[in-house]
Amino acid sequence: MPDELRQYAVGPLQTNCYAYISAGSCLIVDPGASGAALAGALSDTGVAAIVCTHGHGDHVGGVAALKEQTGAPYLIHAADEGIARHAGEVSELGIAYDDDAPEPDGFLAEGSVIEVGSASFAVVETPGHSPGSVCLVGRGSAEGIVFTGDTLFAGSRGRTDLDGGDEALIMASLTRLKREIAPASTLLPGHGPPSTMAHELETNPYLSRIL
Repeated sequence: MPDELRQYAVGPLQTNCYAYISAGSCLIVDPGASGAALAGALSDTGVAAIVCTHGHGDHVGGVAALKEQTGAPYLIHAADEGIARHAGEVSELGIAYDDDAPEPDGFLAEGSVIEVGSASFAVVETPGHSPGSVCLVGRGSAEGIVFTGDTLFAGSRGRTDLDGGDEALIMASLTRLKREIAPASTLLPGHGPPSTMAHELETNPYLSRIL
């Protein structure tokens, strides 16, 4: 069977939660809400891991319920663990999410590789939107797919005015993505529609200002 990508819009900010399924196993990226419902929607496949691109509540609020339902390990960058542990509290935007994230089962770091079926995803540290923001770059049968979290959107990029945001760091992260991500790659962001790196290189104002 070919690999499958499922997408769910969850929570008050309609965060993109993705399920990448390969060889009967699933990697869930950014379950920001409705963890139990997500587990039900994915009952036809085993869940290998729950991975969060960063620790903001709209990306981790559903982790606790999803982990409880599936028993899958939860992974996040160590720099964002503390943020994630407060996901159920009212945020700077005045929104509270489902639950605080539980204790991680492991930490993501530069060079980490997450395997699911015949696919794998390399962790690329892209701080700026938050200290522990990462992107996941597909390899193997996932070649050409990049989960960009809230670092890079179609036509835009993550905000830096929230606690832990850093303008210089996110521009350095975007510079790295511009240089390292193949133009043919499909970008799957934390909010909004997908894009390709080629399209963003041509149209995204934040990338065009990078030499």
